[in-house]
Amino acid sequence: MKNTIHQTKLKFLATCAVLGGAMLLAAGQAPAQTIYRVKGPDGRVTFSDTPPASSDKATAVGAGGTTVDAGGATLPFALRQVASKYPVTLYISNNCAPCDLGRALLNRRGVPFTEKTITSAKDAAALQRLSGESSLPLLTIGDQQIKGFSDAEWTQFLDAAGYPKSSTLPAGYRAAAATPLVTVQKPDSVAKSEESRPPRTPEEPIRPPTQDSPSNPAGIRF
Repeated sequence: MKNTIHQTKLKFLATCAVLGGAMLLAAGQAPAQTIYRVKGPDGRVTFSDTPPASSDKATAVGAGGTTVDAGGATLPFALRQVASKYPVTLYISNNCAPCDLGRALLNRRGVPFTEKTITSAKDAAALQRLSGESSLPLLTIGDQQIKGFSDAEWTQFLDAAGYPKSSTLPAGYRAAAATPLVTVQKPDSVAKSEESRPPRTPEEPIRPPTQDSPSNPAGIRF
C-alpha cells in the first residue's frame, strides 16, 4: 500500500514538473488578461476584455472559476495558470478541527480554492461516491485526492503543483463563500408556479364577537 502511495506521489510530482516548466515558459511570453462577465440592465450576460460601464454589474473572471470584483485586481498570472491546471477544492463539515487546520493552511499560502460543506445525508452520499469514504477533510488538487489532514502531505502536493509557498493574492481578492456539496433545486414547474403566483395579502385577524355592554352599547371594536 505504501509503495502504491509513493508511486502515485512520484507520478504526480513528475507531471507537475513538466507542466510547471511549460507554464513558466508561457508566463514569459503571454501577458495577463482580464475577462469581464457583464450583466446589463436587461439581465443579459456577456463576456468582454473591456472594463464595463459603471452602471453594469460585472465580475472579473479568473482561472479555475475564481472571481474577484471588477474594481479589484485579478490573480497574478503565474497563480492563475497553476489554479487552472490544478484547481483546489476543500470538502469540510461543521465542528471539524482538522478541516479548520486545512483551511488555515490554504489561506496562509494564498491558495485560491473552492469550499464544499457536508451537512446533509445527500452531501454525505455524494462524498462517498466521490472519494469512497466518509472521512473529512478531503482535499482535491486537480484529479489528485488527499484524504485527511496532514500538514506535510498537503504542503508536498501543493509544492508539486506549483502553488507559491506564501500568499501572492492581491488585496482585492475575495474568496467565494462555501456551498453545500449537493445543491437542492426545485423542479422548473414548481419554481415557475411560485414566480407566477400573485403576492399574498395579509388576512384580517379573526376577532371574537364583542358583546354589548352598558358602557359600549354599539359593540364598537378597536
